[in-house]
Amino acid sequence: MSGEEPWSEWLDFDASRVGSVPESSGVFVMHASMKIMYIGGSENVRQALLERLSDPCTGKAKRFRYLLTSSFAEKSDQMLKEYAEKHAGKLPLCMEKG
Repeated sequence: MSGEEPWSEWLDFDASRVGSVPESSGVFVMHASMKIMYIGGSENVRQALLERLSDPCTGKAKRFRYLLTSSFAEKSDQMLKEYAEKHAGKLPLCMEKG
């Protein structure tokens, strides 16, 4: 894969939409009521999103989007750092500890 694909559109967070996501490495963002709930990265974006559907917190997300990239770990770390900088050091709702 050369470079990065563009971000997907925001998609409804349900099993049928998640099922259409490629089984490729990448990052994803989930939100509800325009608040970011989770930022993640995985070698298999579809599988990671399917797992998030049954999570008590991320299962409440309404929409998601994804970016296919082989450097998903670095990209998700960068996105989390940028989020924390914009939100007084806080992580997205479903990623806060305690």
